[in-house]
Amino acid sequence: MSQSLNSKAPAVDDLILRVQAENDDLVQRVNEQITLETFDSTDQKVLKQLVEGLGDPRGMVRLRFAETLGEIGEAATPFLVEALANHSNVVVRRAAAKTLTIISDPQAVPNLLHAFLNDQDTVVRSSAAGALARTGEASVPALLEILASDEHPQDTKGLAAWALAFIGSEAAEHLYKALNAASLDVRCAVIGALGHVAQEQSDEKSCNLLVSALTDKEALIRTEAAAVLGQVNYPPSVPHLILAIQDTDLDVRKAAINSLGKIGDRTALESLQPLLNDEQEVVRVLAKLAIAQIERQSKADDW
Repeated sequence: MSQSLNSKAPAVDDLILRVQAENDDLVQRVNEQITLETFDSTDQKVLKQLVEGLGDPRGMVRLRFAETLGEIGEAATPFLVEALANHSNVVVRRAAAKTLTIISDPQAVPNLLHAFLNDQDTVVRSSAAGALARTGEASVPALLEILASDEHPQDTKGLAAWALAFIGSEAAEHLYKALNAASLDVRCAVIGALGHVAQEQSDEKSCNLLVSALTDKEALIRTEAAAVLGQVNYPPSVPHLILAIQDTDLDVRKAAINSLGKIGDRTALESLQPLLNDEQEVVRVLAKLAIAQIERQSKADDW
């Protein structure tokens, strides 16, 4: 029995080496054809072999296969989405999602969405979310639906919000409409995404919407808006943030103080000074830090 097992081991090793050699040959041959512009993107057999190459045990080889499929582009999408949905090897499913990130084909959105919501592997799900983000505007309606639904856990919604923010300015028109959605999760994610739009485009409309959100009836929205305005560094928001440091909600106050420190406008100093004696210790600490930030910024500007 022992002798039989030992005899099988070299055979398995030989098989692995042979498959790896075939993979090396395949990816080299296809890359040469791509360079010479002789690659036949309708060759289904080769496209399937390239997708199978995503399961190679060597990380750098998997990357080379992914880059090769990325060069081929949308012709590879049907084979990648098939692998993403049905391949038994989780390594192939992970790599398929990452390769679809490179291709960014809108036709893959339904399959990416299914993998994002249903695959048992967390890496596949997060990679599918990354591919949805890179695909851009075509993914936005589905991401907003996920955020609006009560069926999905918070970690899924968190990835959807991240993808929405990553898409940024491409999603602007969708975001403007969704800011009045009934779902608090949608509105909160939209505020964060609008911050990215404002940073990418210096978008006045996005900045004004963020300022308006400082007076929203929901404290969570006010908090998010106050925090995002500090990241955007929008000086006209300073008077509104000064008002927000007197908000009835502690989290809103904290976010507003932090943002005033980041923006660094000296006009905020007069309003921040009294907070050094606030009854809340956290407010006192944050006010001290914000004042120090503004003073440092002022010295740097004067230099």
